[in-house]
Amino acid sequence: MVLLSLMEKRLQKILSEMGIASRRASEELILEGRVTVNGQVATLGTKADAAKDHIKLNGKLLLRPEPKVYLMFNKPRGVVTTLNDPEGRPTVKDFLKRVKYRVFPVGRLDYDSEGLLLLTNDGDFAQSLLHPSKKIFKTYLVKAKGEPDEAKIQKLRKGIKLMEGVTAPAKIKKLQKTENNTWFEMSIHEGKKRQIRRMFKEINHPVLKLTRIKFGALSLGDLKSGGYRFLTAEEIEKMKREFAADRRTDASR
Repeated sequence: MVLLSLMEKRLQKILSEMGIASRRASEELILEGRVTVNGQVATLGTKADAAKDHIKLNGKLLLRPEPKVYLMFNKPRGVVTTLNDPEGRPTVKDFLKRVKYRVFPVGRLDYDSEGLLLLTNDGDFAQSLLHPSKKIFKTYLVKAKGEPDEAKIQKLRKGIKLMEGVTAPAKIKKLQKTENNTWFEMSIHEGKKRQIRRMFKEINHPVLKLTRIKFGALSLGDLKSGGYRFLTAEEIEKMKREFAADRRTDASR
């Protein structure tokens, strides 16, 4: 009995390890009554053994956990960061047909934005990267209309008041001025919906182009638009060290 209990885990953790969804999204699936264990509708407190219990999602039996997979994808503009879209728009899944494992996006890039997007079937990894307490910076190239003056740039650095509250301090530097527009490099660790676009709109300089070029320790490099590659073992370890370092910092405060 002791050995069996050691094999049991909370159901939301099992679902995240299977690559079904992040742990938080898995909790929603359970709350909606879409998950059963050995024929019984599961609750948030349900524990199971993935090796011996029959776990079903929407009536379909789930297989044993797959190997952990970590991908970097260069999302083109005009692609939805979902695995399916009821409106029939292109999705990231359309570019991953040769990937035999089910993966899901880590966070989002909006429809009109492009660049570095991570996908994985490791729910714990995804949750650690996205958790607000980790403050992992994402870096973007931003093409803004016109030329914001220094006072407006300082507002972006210090924080812009949005509907959800004031944004956290951002890192921003001017790269280049063209005839009608200005290019910036900007880093934020928050993930508010369309955050950078809304920030620039508040200072009356709308974003014309937005490309994510870095996610924590990872850089997009020369990966072509619409292309993907598997992360190296070294890159995966770098990312895990990055959010592990945040945990150690938090613990010392």
